[in-house]
Amino acid sequence: MADATPEMLAAEAFVYGSPLVAGLTAVDAFHRRGTGPIGPTEWNTFGHAAELAGPTSDFVSVNNDTLYSVAPLDLSAGPLLLHVPDTGGAYDVLQFIDAWTNNFAYVGRRSSGTAEQTWLIAPPGWRGTAPDGVPVIVSPTTVAVIAGRNHCAGPDDLERVRGIQRQLTLTPLEGGGGTPAGLPEPTADVPEELLFLERLRLWMAAFPPAADDTAFQQRFAPIGLLDRGRSPYLDGPAEWAATLAKGLAAGRERVEAATLGTEQPAGEWTANLHLFDYNLDFLGPGTRDEPQWRIADRRAAYLTRAVAARIGLWGNHAYEAVYATTYNDADGVPLSGAHAYTLRFERTPPVGAFWSVTMYGTPDYLLVANEIDRYSIGDRTPGLVYGEDGSLTLYIQHRRPTDPVELANWLPAPEGGFRPVTRMYQPQDAVLDGSYRLPAVRLR
Repeated sequence: MADATPEMLAAEAFVYGSPLVAGLTAVDAFHRRGTGPIGPTEWNTFGHAAELAGPTSDFVSVNNDTLYSVAPLDLSAGPLLLHVPDTGGAYDVLQFIDAWTNNFAYVGRRSSGTAEQTWLIAPPGWRGTAPDGVPVIVSPTTVAVIAGRNHCAGPDDLERVRGIQRQLTLTPLEGGGGTPAGLPEPTADVPEELLFLERLRLWMAAFPPAADDTAFQQRFAPIGLLDRGRSPYLDGPAEWAATLAKGLAAGRERVEAATLGTEQPAGEWTANLHLFDYNLDFLGPGTRDEPQWRIADRRAAYLTRAVAARIGLWGNHAYEAVYATTYNDADGVPLSGAHAYTLRFERTPPVGAFWSVTMYGTPDYLLVANEIDRYSIGDRTPGLVYGEDGSLTLYIQHRRPTDPVELANWLPAPEGGFRPVTRMYQPQDAVLDGSYRLPAVRLR
């Protein structure tokens, strides 16, 4: 595209660079202000959620299965030792995400087991020596994030999980521990409409991607993204700034259009099993470096990566956890608390860890208060009643059931529209190859 116009290049730059900008903006916000139940967190330390998410949580589609632990990493001062306590067989995962939102490693029940363990997290290009017997995870970028999840069965299980959180630590390798460099700050006085490009310019230079991606970035030289030193967006001609802003808007529309995808078939649950398969270069411990988990076309991977950052920032590969959603009943009618439904599993989801169905109101996709404080239901829910043939019928409705079996298997719905999400942790092959299909929600 040697004849690409500045507007076209700006649109392409948005698709290419929005994951970097979105991911690092989230890391910066987490470090400075915290997010949701986790307060501001220093570099290279863990922040923890102390309670399960409930109706006061403002996270879109937040899970009600795990307690989150998040650590913003800055490896500019050297490697870190990660200590992971024994979870006694309970599900846990530490997901490692670089500045470009690549999932580059996993530590936890699926990938490394639940026994106590120590890992070394090293910056890119590190040539040091790890302590004897300590495996190494190399981060592709000096700034990254660890997103941790520990299964919590409910309020009575909170103290167990909090004990695990207290033992989850990061410490500098001997001789390290200097002051983290942090993120480069955008140049003051850059016009608001060009701040995206300014952040992209600075952060591309500070956190270079794989060699093939670095070569691709050369195409953006005409719009200033490879400039060093003084910002090219400070005092350019007004027409040029307007052209770039128009291109960014077009790129944003391209991502939104890809996010909408195709129309959902009546009654079907949808799960994008390959939304996070755009990492082609940095597949470390716990990842699966197999063709089915890699998007073959690098250019197509850029758009997939942008969509993932838009709708599921810091989400897992499907082989760690699958999230399936539905908006309609078996007849294609939107789900509503004005009606009562059943969700009958002839065979419950085949998983290596656990599964759940969580209820969210629409259009905000938040948990909704209910009289029994039940926001999800699944194989760990106490008192579930199964059929003699091993089947399980869940009852989804707003009004409290009177039948004891229905009450035991009740997932409360809001009065208005709703969208349930089925989560499958450590999904088995039948989920990943599509041979297992979730049943439709049926009107009673």
